[in-house]
Amino acid sequence: MKTSWPKWLRRGPMEMAACIVIALGIFMMLQPFALVLFTCSFVVTLAGVVMFTIVSKFPQ
Repeated sequence: MKTSWPKWLRRGPMEMAACIVIALGIFMMLQPFALVLFTCSFVVTLAGVVMFTIVSKFPQ
């Protein structure tokens, strides 16, 4: 199936980016060094989950 979506906006690369955002949020939650990273970690993790949910509907 041919789509007019750009290659970077397809499901594969965007799901990988969402997984990286989720992993970054978990890293921020578990690190003991900076309180500001811990404070923002839930929002980053939630943004990654929402992004993953949305891009899972994108075409291959």
